[in-house]
Amino acid sequence: LLAPRQIPKGKTITTITHLVDDTTPGGVMRVINHIQSDAGLTHLGQHRVVLIPKTGRGPTRIDGDVLVSHLAMSWRRLPWLIQLRATHAATPMVHVEHSYTAGFLRHNVPHPARFLTMLRVAFSLFDRVVPVSEAQADWGLDKGLADPSQIAVIPSAVDVSPFAGLAPVTGPVKVIGAFGRLEPQKGFDVLIRAMRASPRQDLQLHIFGQGGERAALTSLAGGDPRICFRGFAAQPVEAMASVDVVAMPSRWEAYGLVALEARAAGRMMLAAPVDGLKDHIAAGARPVRDNTVRGWSEALTGLDRPDVVGLNRARADAALASVRFEQSWTALFEDLLANTETAQAA
Repeated sequence: LLAPRQIPKGKTITTITHLVDDTTPGGVMRVINHIQSDAGLTHLGQHRVVLIPKTGRGPTRIDGDVLVSHLAMSWRRLPWLIQLRATHAATPMVHVEHSYTAGFLRHNVPHPARFLTMLRVAFSLFDRVVPVSEAQADWGLDKGLADPSQIAVIPSAVDVSPFAGLAPVTGPVKVIGAFGRLEPQKGFDVLIRAMRASPRQDLQLHIFGQGGERAALTSLAGGDPRICFRGFAAQPVEAMASVDVVAMPSRWEAYGLVALEARAAGRMMLAAPVDGLKDHIAAGARPVRDNTVRGWSEALTGLDRPDVVGLNRARADAALASVRFEQSWTALFEDLLANTETAQAA
């Protein structure tokens, strides 16, 4: 069932060009690096990365048999995208939507109708639009951002085998881990308030990451000895090994690679019921009722021994993420090539 699919004989792609506007370490580049290094995906063709300025004015002629956008869409970028599409009229173009979700819209967009119009125009320029979670795809279809025939859901993936090698947690829960940038998106302010409101003195909260909210979050912790800021996790597997539970109180999250790694590591996962985190809840993560301080405080206070059977199921599912990722990208390229051949024959 999960054997890798192959591009049909006689149909080949030489170069797949990935367009990015931010090469700093993060989820997007981790996924692209996985595509470039995974043996099951390198057979698709040579993957190359082209950096597009955030101003939106990039080159209008880009070499590649397929162009894959990982760009953040904006009104400012639209004129260049239109030129790019016109210049590459016969080249399959794919857009992977890493950024925008229902939660993003709710927390960041003052004029939703205008923003959604921009996305509809931008997405119409691509042969396929790839949401990175089922929940994100449902939102996009509900808002009419693309035709259903354009949509190809491919959940993000990275190599989780190092996490799969960790010993599972079977004893009492003692340490809760939170991983990510110290920015408003991740909701660590809610988690800290919830921890301070919880009467559980036997629990600790370890926060791994750095960012612009470090000082504000440290102040919010108020010197609570149960709350520890661990800084950037240079060895993420070791950091994961040091915690019993992983908490993700994100306000928006297109997918959530940390959740995938936590499930692969056999860690109990507490997740806000938002955006792509709903996919992880469907795969075994435990939902927090309403992503408020009260909801998180109740979840922390009610923590008990892990459900080992449930964690093992979630772990097995996470272990298959890379295989599903490979299958889905292969199927997408097969489809694009078939459509290209049909168009050329006509």
